[in-house]
Amino acid sequence: MIILEQNNRIITEVLDLKFSAAKQGLNSVEVKSPKFQLCDLNFFLSTKNCYRFAHVVDSTRTPFDPGRNKLEKVDVRFADFDGVIYHISNPDGDRAKIMLSISLKFYKELQEHGADELLRREYGKYLCATPELSHNVSLIYDLNELPDDYSTIVSQASHLKRNCFASVFEKYFNFQSQGQTGAKRAVIHYRDDETLYVETKADRVTVIFSTIFRDPDDMVIGKLFLQEFREGRKASQTSPAVLYTVGEPPLELRDCPDARVGDNVGYITFVLFPRHTNTHARDNTINLIHTFRDYLHYHIKCSKAYMHSRMRARTNDFVKILNRARPEGRVEKKTFSEPDLDIYDSDAFALLLDVGH
Repeated sequence: MIILEQNNRIITEVLDLKFSAAKQGLNSVEVKSPKFQLCDLNFFLSTKNCYRFAHVVDSTRTPFDPGRNKLEKVDVRFADFDGVIYHISNPDGDRAKIMLSISLKFYKELQEHGADELLRREYGKYLCATPELSHNVSLIYDLNELPDDYSTIVSQASHLKRNCFASVFEKYFNFQSQGQTGAKRAVIHYRDDETLYVETKADRVTVIFSTIFRDPDDMVIGKLFLQEFREGRKASQTSPAVLYTVGEPPLELRDCPDARVGDNVGYITFVLFPRHTNTHARDNTINLIHTFRDYLHYHIKCSKAYMHSRMRARTNDFVKILNRARPEGRVEKKTFSEPDLDIYDSDAFALLLDVGH
């Protein structure tokens, strides 16, 4: 199985490029998204991870000129899973500053669970009090005041979406650790027709994802894929319990009026125990669980692509077998290249005898 990266590689690549250029005193690379020859989106696999990656082609770097040491502008817009939009730009045209903004349709629901407080804790002075227009959160970096080791702030910036999501999980993990029960269930509409539910009890935190299967084949593959989680729990008793239902919501959501019902609706339930939500393990739990929906559908698509490639390979093998079994056409075979002679013709037969002598 392939684990999706928690950070956004586009942010990492762009900020690292701009920050390193600023620290070295070189002309930065001008990056614009509308032309798309500078920001080429690629999805690629490694042996361990699937990266959401946009490679910034270094095609506009100019030779270093001591008399012309200015920073070039940056303007990059790109998307992430769950309808998230990012924008990296220079605020008010100031090329000495870089602003990273994020837009989430469901950010207001995250604010109800402490998203603003968590972001202030994580980003401190880099968090803008007033985000960019049409965006929910903005971070701003002054290229003249970067620390010598800027890798930490680049890593923090690339986890912006993850940290927005983390607020709802941290809140309910704290409820469970403090023994608080009866808290209102968190409902996050992270997609137009898909929802995340989080609720806590004295000994567990229940996380439920609702998802829509657009293709009946996806439902079958998804069910088979989720069965592997049950098998994995047999091998490791410390893993969380995973339950899967299709068509109707699980018992925990029977009293929820907006829980969808339908043949193409699936519900995946995770039961997290204190060993998954304590202060030492919660960060890893949040990293893995907040991308589960994307993780599931990504593997469904990979499974379909694998089966299609196998079917095409098998079809090619069958075609080769049929070609080898094709009967050859009837071809008249002759022993001489000369014109045909009737051996029963006496004159022709005599001629052959003379040639023999």
